[in-house]
Order: sequence, then structure tokens, then C-alpha cells
Amino acid sequence: MLHLGAGKVIPAEDIVLIADLESTINSKTTKEFLEVAKEEGFIRDFSEGNPKSFIVTGETIYYSMISSSTLSKRLNFAANINRDL
Repeated sequence: MLHLGAGKVIPAEDIVLIADLESTINSKTTKEFLEVAKEEGFIRDFSEGNPKSFIVTGETIYYSMISSSTLSKRLNFAANINRDL
């Protein structure tokens, strides 16, 4: 499980991509992707109005107030714990 902030968690195995919103939003392709996803209702915003990252799963895109680097570290930490069990 990966904690996204605001008390929300998602299954780690569902994650396809964790990206930094600020550094990728300038890309025309990323901007269009997120706009279409929003129009289609695929975005869930857990950022409390301050999105720093977005997480793509097979069915949903999540906005998080937590940086992509912190989320990646959490995901790697959880994977290492599960590997050692």
C-alpha cells in the first residue's frame, strides 16, 4: 500500500507511474493527458488543493500533496520490506 496523503492509500501493485506535477505539466502531451483524464472523470484529487505529484494506475490518476520523490521512497521502502519477509 502507498499512502498518498489526506489519509488515502492505494495498492502499490496498481501503480504504473509516479510523476512530479510541476516538472511535467509544461509538457504539452502531459497537459493534454491530464486535461482529458479530468474531463473523463479519471482524476481523484487527494492534494487538498496543493498537488505536487500525480500517480497513474490502470484506472485512475491521483493527485497528491506529497512529492514524487517521497512517494517513490515510500514505495521502494515497502517493496524492500515485503521482499525481506
